[in-house]
Amino acid sequence: MLSQLHDLDLQLLRIFICVAESGGFSAAQGELGIGQSTISTQMAKLETRLGFRLCERGKAGFRLTPKGEQVLAATRRLFGAIETFKGEAQGMADLLLGELRIGLSESLDDQVLQRLGAAIGRFRQRNQAVQFELISAMPAELERRLLQDQLHLAIGYFSGSQAALDYLPLFSEQQRLYCGVGHPLFGRGTAELDDLAACDRVHHPYRFGESHEPFQSASSSARTEQVEGCLAFILSGAHIGYLPEHIAAPWEAAGRLQALLPEQTGFRVQFHLTRHRGRQPSEAQVAFVEDLIGVFGEAALSPALSP
Repeated sequence: MLSQLHDLDLQLLRIFICVAESGGFSAAQGELGIGQSTISTQMAKLETRLGFRLCERGKAGFRLTPKGEQVLAATRRLFGAIETFKGEAQGMADLLLGELRIGLSESLDDQVLQRLGAAIGRFRQRNQAVQFELISAMPAELERRLLQDQLHLAIGYFSGSQAALDYLPLFSEQQRLYCGVGHPLFGRGTAELDDLAACDRVHHPYRFGESHEPFQSASSSARTEQVEGCLAFILSGAHIGYLPEHIAAPWEAAGRLQALLPEQTGFRVQFHLTRHRGRQPSEAQVAFVEDLIGVFGEAALSPALSP
């Protein structure tokens, strides 16, 4: 009885199909390229493996037994399934599967979002069936999620101090110091650093951002972690604070915000593409990083997105 299927059994079954479809041992010789006696021996081996006769051969001619008919149909299904498997396996050789969870810093510039969209578009042109998820959070939260394997990649401005994370420079963002309508410095043609030092400045607890700010002030009664909160404090006319230039631009154009000593107090924040260095990246993750670098490499030609 056939309890296990071996390579030899598959060989024998292929001979059986050829014999059955040719209508006999003699007719199958040319197709198989072997002699009739060899075919007879191989068929006998198969019948021994199965435990029953597959065909009748003699003076009355060749014909399949009822069980032989059943085995022929089953064998055709078997080899059909093998071909289907081979086709699917070959198709999966370069197919990207799985999921990608990408973390993003808040309030990204429109140009950055366009580039991110272009990178996703490039990725979708690949042979892939990947589930994407984009998650916006504060930089410290993005780092925490990377460390806890809740994200595969993150784009933001980070401390760079997490030894378990890799940081790849992607683009930079211009930051400027602003005041709003109603503030004593608003509308003044000139201001000095001493004037700024006396102002109540919005404090945000980004330990990795403040150290790069050209202007520091000890006076602060306003605290927020979000860009929108900082904007609200500045628009109150009671505080000065740093904002991304692209966030302030429409308010400045509307006459609601004013940049303070932009040449002296402005600075650029470096954004990074970050991942956990101790985790083996999936094929999908490697491919998406390639697409991101490709897109933002082109974007380096734009001053707003220069490394």
